[in-house]
Amino acid sequence: MIVGIDFGITNTDIAVSNEDKIKFFSFPSKKISDNFIKEIFASIKLDSNKVTKIAVTGGKSNDLGSFFNNIPIVKVNEIEAIGFGVIELYDIGNKPFMAVSAGTGTACIYHADKKFNHLGGISIGGGTLQGLSNYLLDTNDPCEIEDLAASGDRKSLDILIGEAVNKIGALYPEITASNFAKGKNAKEHSNEDIAASLSNMVGEVIGTISYLNALICGLDEVYFLGRTSKNLIVKNGIEERLKLANIEGRFEVNREYGNVLGVLKFIKEN
Repeated sequence: MIVGIDFGITNTDIAVSNEDKIKFFSFPSKKISDNFIKEIFASIKLDSNKVTKIAVTGGKSNDLGSFFNNIPIVKVNEIEAIGFGVIELYDIGNKPFMAVSAGTGTACIYHADKKFNHLGGISIGGGTLQGLSNYLLDTNDPCEIEDLAASGDRKSLDILIGEAVNKIGALYPEITASNFAKGKNAKEHSNEDIAASLSNMVGEVIGTISYLNALICGLDEVYFLGRTSKNLIVKNGIEERLKLANIEGRFEVNREYGNVLGVLKFIKEN
């Protein structure tokens, strides 16, 4: 039995691989330590005597020792975890690809010739959405934010291209010209509309950095990992931006566990 752990900023994800069957678990992140691992094992009722290896990535996982209860700990670079996670989740072999891990923040990688390259990242992600929602909407619960956004209308706060100008190149009228710009003239907006505008804005930023990197890499599709892309309003914002460059977004089920699947794949490959 092999256990993979991804210590994210917000969530710690676990994948337990036993005889080609994988079970997933998730916990709010805490300080990375043997005690946290012990707490995880106890919570999911995992017998450490049956575990042969623990593979870890994310956060300051390198601060862990080489063993936990005499079980070897394999430390995996986060860029490799993302890359192997995409290969495992999307079953795409060794072809060149560009991937975006949209979690608390956002990271972009490029894979070619069996090498993973970090293209850079941005500080906008799920953490931004939760933090600003806490200030503006008095909630940081991802499900509540998504529910509010689904009932809102971002057009009450966002200025669209069609409202601002006649035409800019190939941009169609529904594209956002400026997020939240209508807020400068009025302070009375519903929480639903604020959530819709905010969620869309986060999605548009992630979508923009995604298509720009894809174009630089000469690719016409982007593979997504990370829990933030599970938010349907954010996902729609990402896809609307990708369409501007005719880039296709790939969104596989269980992509929130992509990084932890990557560490399991790393163990198999190495």
